[in-house]
Amino acid sequence: MSVVTILERTCGELPKPPLARWASVLFTLFVLTLQISIAASQAFLAAAGVLYCVYLMLARPQIAFLPVLIPLALFCLLSLGSSFAAANPTVAWFAIRKLVLFLIWLMAVNLIVSARHLRRLFEGLFAVSLLTSVVAIVQFVIQYREVRAQHPGEIYHYLTSVRIEGFMGHWMNFGGQQMLVFVFLAGYLLFSRSGISQRETGSSEPGGRISNFEFRGSAIWWVVFALVVVSIILNFTRGVWLGCSLALIYLVARWKARVLWAFPILLALAYLGSPSLIRERLHLALHPTQEPALSIRLEMWRVAVKMIKAHPWLGVGPNNIEEVYDLYLPPGKTPELGYHNHFHDNFLQFGAERGLPCLAAWVWLMAALGWFTMKLRRRVSAQRWIADASFAAWLAFLAEGCFEFNFGTSPVLMLFLFVTAAPFVAESTIAQNP
Repeated sequence: MSVVTILERTCGELPKPPLARWASVLFTLFVLTLQISIAASQAFLAAAGVLYCVYLMLARPQIAFLPVLIPLALFCLLSLGSSFAAANPTVAWFAIRKLVLFLIWLMAVNLIVSARHLRRLFEGLFAVSLLTSVVAIVQFVIQYREVRAQHPGEIYHYLTSVRIEGFMGHWMNFGGQQMLVFVFLAGYLLFSRSGISQRETGSSEPGGRISNFEFRGSAIWWVVFALVVVSIILNFTRGVWLGCSLALIYLVARWKARVLWAFPILLALAYLGSPSLIRERLHLALHPTQEPALSIRLEMWRVAVKMIKAHPWLGVGPNNIEEVYDLYLPPGKTPELGYHNHFHDNFLQFGAERGLPCLAAWVWLMAALGWFTMKLRRRVSAQRWIADASFAAWLAFLAEGCFEFNFGTSPVLMLFLFVTAAPFVAESTIAQNP
């Protein structure tokens, strides 16, 4: 049995033209390997992109795209312009190459042609996240035992210096991806029971009742959700916690707004009942000068403001922050020990690295993405949960991006581009299957 046959039986309809069909298969594998291997997912994405480009050249079909083409084009052009003015243009090109990842938007809305395929992709993401969560939790148990045995008086310091990372090689990549999966899984659990259309399931049960199989399936997803939450907590990344919290508030407000009054009480109980490591992590967030991870951010943000003032139009160049970082410190001051390749903030990063016009284009791009996602809520009916989850993921991503340069992190950015394309995919499947 071929891969195409397996996918058609499990995921539903694929594009009819052979090249587009295989591109869709490879794009599916790209999505399903995003949380397991960066190299494998990018290889599948590149192969899907090549096949799809060949298909476009040969067949010249009508193509769809997200309605953000103008701000996206402006952002890309201004990013390219800033690379020519960089102190080191060679390293700048490594960041410019990431712009090709926006093809994910193009391929998603043209290679996913059925609502069932889109739904199965998300369920596949949830299943993979179950695996990564279990691996990460095991990593934490091993780390905790080693630290408690070797450094019993410095458990917090060591556990927050080297954190769980799943398969991603770095805790920020793992945390950012889990945040986006958490948001979509929460939306799926809260809304998708009413969002499973007969076209997706083939069910003809009156009243849209859910079958025993679907009920058992939802119970399994609640277990997955719990494990994802545990892995996010043990990841100790406060920006991810903030993003998840804001996204969950939005989703609950859409689900049952009256439940929101209980949030402060639940948060207070969760804080009081949480382990001392969690309470210390939250306490230090209010005292940034007492923790190196936060004090270095304060230094970085001051440096970023100085860079923006000195280079407001084109910035210092993509990937050139570390090249010129010391020049913007007070005279005689050495930088705090830590990572200085970026500023841990999307807004300051683009302003300092690529200039204020490029920052404005990026803000326009993000604002347009959020605006059109909200407009889609009214048009996708049975798949409205996807639009709500996508907007919540957008909120979470921007919130975390105030404390981390997640737009420059390929594993997180690739997943973000896919999940934000999902509502537009849902709309296109309705148009193709009225």
